[in-house]
Amino acid sequence: MPAARRGAGARRDRGAARAAAARGGVTRWAALPRAINAGKTLKMADLRAFLIAEGMRDVVTLLASGNAVFECDESDAEAIEDRLAAAARDRLSLDTDWFVRSHDELVAIAAANPFPDASAARPNLLMVLFFHDPVDPARLPRDHGGPERLHAVGRDLFVDYAGGVGRSKLEPAMRRAKLPPATARNWNTLLKLVAATA
Repeated sequence: MPAARRGAGARRDRGAARAAAARGGVTRWAALPRAINAGKTLKMADLRAFLIAEGMRDVVTLLASGNAVFECDESDAEAIEDRLAAAARDRLSLDTDWFVRSHDELVAIAAANPFPDASAARPNLLMVLFFHDPVDPARLPRDHGGPERLHAVGRDLFVDYAGGVGRSKLEPAMRRAKLPPATARNWNTLLKLVAATA
C-alpha cells in the first residue's frame, strides 16, 4: 500500500500551481506512478483510459513506464496523487504510489541539474528520483563503494550512475538507508516530460 504522508508541516510548496489557478489558467501535470511495468503491469492505453475516466483532459502517455501528462483544474498536487492512488486501487487493482509534478516544477528540476557533465555524456544513466516530501541529505548513503554521485534538491534526488545501473553498489545502500518511496526517471525522460507538459 502507498506510504502515508508526513504531517502538515512537510506539505509541499505548490506556489506554481496556485499561481496558475489564480491567473485562471489550467495546470498541466505529469503523473509518475511507481514501478509500472517493472513489477506492476499496466498497459498505457489502460492508463490513458483510467485518467480520462477520472476527469483528466488532453491525456498523453509517454514510453511504457507509466508516464502520463494531462490537464486538470485541481491545483493541489497532493490531492491529485491521493485521488489517483485511491482510484487505481479501486478500479485497476493497482496498489502503488503516484508522484505528480507540474510543468513549472519539471522545468525547475531540469534547471537544478547538479551534474551537467553526466546529462551531456550519459543522459540515460542520470536519474531523477521523485519523492513526496523533501529529501533529507543526512539519510543518503555516503560510502557505498561506487562511482555514483548523489545530490538532493527539495523533493527530488539526482543520481549519476557513472558506472552503470546494473552493477551499481548504490542500490543495496539505498535500501539499507530506508528512504521513503520514490520513482525514478532518467534525464532523457525528464526532458520529454518537460516538453509534453509545456
